[in-house]
Amino acid sequence: MQSPREILSDIWTSAGGDPSALDAVTLTGEAPQLPSSFRVAAAAQASIAATGLAAAQVWKLRSGQSQDVAVDMRHAVVECRSERYLRVDGRPPPPTWDAIAGIYKTRDQRFVRLHTNFRHHRDAVCTVLNCKPERDDVQAALMQWDAEALETAAYAAGGVVAMMRSHEEWSALPHAKALAELPLVSIEKIGEAAPKPWPKGDRPLAGLRVLDLSRVIAGPVAGRTLAVHGADVLLISGPDLPAIPWLTIDTGRGKLSSFVELKSEQGRDVFRGLLAQADIVSQGYRPKSIAALGFSPEDAAKINPGIISVSLSAYGHVGPWAERRGFDSLVQSTGFNHAEGQAAKGIAGANARSRHRLSDGVRRNDGEGAPVARRRQLACPRVAGADRTLAVESRPRRRRFYNRGFEGRNSDALYRGNSIRLRSAAIGQALGRAVIDTGVLGAPGNAARQPSAAMAGADVIGRCRTWRAGPNL
Repeated sequence: MQSPREILSDIWTSAGGDPSALDAVTLTGEAPQLPSSFRVAAAAQASIAATGLAAAQVWKLRSGQSQDVAVDMRHAVVECRSERYLRVDGRPPPPTWDAIAGIYKTRDQRFVRLHTNFRHHRDAVCTVLNCKPERDDVQAALMQWDAEALETAAYAAGGVVAMMRSHEEWSALPHAKALAELPLVSIEKIGEAAPKPWPKGDRPLAGLRVLDLSRVIAGPVAGRTLAVHGADVLLISGPDLPAIPWLTIDTGRGKLSSFVELKSEQGRDVFRGLLAQADIVSQGYRPKSIAALGFSPEDAAKINPGIISVSLSAYGHVGPWAERRGFDSLVQSTGFNHAEGQAAKGIAGANARSRHRLSDGVRRNDGEGAPVARRRQLACPRVAGADRTLAVESRPRRRRFYNRGFEGRNSDALYRGNSIRLRSAAIGQALGRAVIDTGVLGAPGNAARQPSAAMAGADVIGRCRTWRAGPNL
């Protein structure tokens, strides 16, 4: 079984990191921190340590100052569940799930998971099933369908549904085999550009401008990670795209936000202007959907030579499922839910339909089931938020990492040349590589409850330079 440090080493070196830099990292704490058969706490700790170490390395390039990075496992777990500790006017978030979201039995005695938190996804599922959006009606309609046939039909209709498979079943699919050939993170050079100097600043990413085109969790957390290390992050969404407000608040710490209608020529002109000013663009839509609007990584590199494009998607950019819509909860159906069911009750994971996550991490129907812990895509780990109290404590030799008193020395050091595309592996593959030993860790202990913490909410750190764009931004 790999130790958290060995997992960190794999993540770090797979992205091209210098192995000797790992000497600066201290990992503390012990598992289990959450009641799961997967090593989610170790995965959280290692991924957060990787981002903290990357920030420390960037700061060393900018200032010449070396820093240590320390990550406690419990703190990492809290940060990976940060939305559960969010409070707005003293109140916790509302229930996570739509009324008909969840796990259902199908005619062939298999199970499917429906994701219906967005109205258009719920409508698509109900159209395919020809039923009302009521749980009993949905279940009755599903008894007329086989699981895989529904999965295929729902995706074709614009819905998001996943058949629950074992790891062996998933691994046998052509798509899983295509993903198995990919590294955890792919880094490609896609164009030429002259090097640019680092802007002046007192934080690792200070002065860098990031466009964040993402929603829900994985993509927004990637943008929030850049913001916490000093980047100026502008969240861009469409005026008609649905959102989950409390997730937007939690993942929006440290960001500015605006709306641009990319389906209109006027909106695309505005976005081209923003791209021309940006250093990084991070997007979480399906690979071809953003390209169809004229903003593929190659297109972005033509508009702004030297830009870094980051792409995240549920099922990766290769294989027959590359254009499928997806969310973390659906990707868990690639064997994670099945394994949790077996670990919890010694039975096939399909019978684990009584387990479904809510904002407190657990939903139990009829008093049954065991908690299912949330997993995160390791390619976009979380770090401490704008309050700088959780997860990563990255220490200079004499001062704290986030001390505003740092003077940016060597600010004329060159920080980039050439256009780069960064692509993450699919969620399931990323976790499969990072939590390699997925056997039961023994009887899970009770998840330690962290006291509620008030997050930064909708407040924005007032450190962003002006973004210039058209009047409709």
